[in-house]
Amino acid sequence: MADARGRRLTAILLGAAAPALVAGGLLLAGSGLGGGPAATEATDTAPPPAAVQVREPARTSTPSARPAQTTAPTDPGVRPDLVVVPSLGVRAPVTGIRTEDGALTPPSDPRQVGWWTGGARPGASAGAAVVTGHTVRAGGGAFDDLETVSAGDDVLVRSGAREVAYVVDAVEVLSREELARRSASLFARTGPGRLVLITCEDWDGTAYRSNVVVTARPAG
Repeated sequence: MADARGRRLTAILLGAAAPALVAGGLLLAGSGLGGGPAATEATDTAPPPAAVQVREPARTSTPSARPAQTTAPTDPGVRPDLVVVPSLGVRAPVTGIRTEDGALTPPSDPRQVGWWTGGARPGASAGAAVVTGHTVRAGGGAFDDLETVSAGDDVLVRSGAREVAYVVDAVEVLSREELARRSASLFARTGPGRLVLITCEDWDGTAYRSNVVVTARPAG
């Protein structure tokens, strides 16, 4: 295993009490792990992963009647194996991340990315498929340069023999406050199918103060 000294994993934290949250919404904000540069020599070779707090949707005690199907079946999407961002030279293996006691833990390997299994699947007809990647200040994180992606760039998600293609619509750097205000729409499980890539940005020596959010629509 490569020496991970000096790495600062992306910390993606949910403001669970933020009033902007709705069921199934995420509020992501970054903070650096392991302290500032003075803590570099004390870091372990496998830094602890960040925690992500998630609100699960409310569940009803009795099932509702299923409406009659009047349209073609929707695409449920795929469980992703690989995320490819050609313009960045990124080919990142994907690990499914889910809630345990209300928290998500992204993969500890900064070269991997985490797909939130509680959201939509890539390729699904509805909802945001949310993929989080690490930013490593010394380099080596899957999404280190995510902010340099441009509208119109391709993003590919592969699952076995299937490939789901997306085209970047928007690249934004959002403060924690702005992300809180927009979390319901950005990460909702409803609305048109889309892919959302997110990582931390703007290290101030203690914490990441904002997030890069890339939203992509299905190609074609």
